[in-house]
Amino acid sequence: MFDWFRKSPPPKLDLSALGMDLHSHLLPGLDDGVQSMEESLDMIRRLASLGYQHLVTTPHVIWDCYRNTPEGILASVEAVRAACQEAGLTVTIDAAAEYFLDEHFSDILRNEEPLLTLGEKRVLVELPYTTQLMNVSETLFSIIEHGYRPVLAHPERYAYYHTDPEAYRRFTTQGVELQLNALSLTGHYGEGVAHTAEWLLKENLITYLGTDAHRMSHLDGLKKLSRSKWIGTYKFYNEQLLPKKETV
Repeated sequence: MFDWFRKSPPPKLDLSALGMDLHSHLLPGLDDGVQSMEESLDMIRRLASLGYQHLVTTPHVIWDCYRNTPEGILASVEAVRAACQEAGLTVTIDAAAEYFLDEHFSDILRNEEPLLTLGEKRVLVELPYTTQLMNVSETLFSIIEHGYRPVLAHPERYAYYHTDPEAYRRFTTQGVELQLNALSLTGHYGEGVAHTAEWLLKENLITYLGTDAHRMSHLDGLKKLSRSKWIGTYKFYNEQLLPKKETV
């Protein structure tokens, strides 16, 4: 009798149009993301329910905290793939890395050691959240000189750029692509981050949308995106990093 008073449930969030998630922390015990294989499988199962069928997980490489190497990361993703197969999960999972721009990263570039990439020679990099580095432009240029294209993770979370938003435009002019965290649009990281995220979208400076999921609570928070005016109206380019299908 009173059905018209009942609120309609929010539409189910469907992110399948993105093609892939290119930023997450799903390899057990490698960083501050998932810590067990069971947790990894639960997260992958939830990401699949959101419409993702291809994941590129990106453990931190921060030499003061997480001394991950390509060999260790690739061995871990092989173990996760095997566990997914055993569990009947059909999601494709690959691994890259989220490189912190520290001295160790500069050494990797100088020594021309291989970097784990998102595909198409894209390298996911991150900065400190509260303290601005003085040599950011030089390091980003060095990445490009070495034949890679830098993708700056969650630029909206670097508080020191909130008062200098044109810095983001300078990055893109330099050849850097920007990856927004989906949770930033929900207010998860605070109003300042949400405001900057929306500004970046309005200015068409964002190329990719990622979950940056570390734990199940992050995926729970994505439910709020179903009410976001930005999802479904703004074009992201995650699909350009999907592996190219071979033609016969």
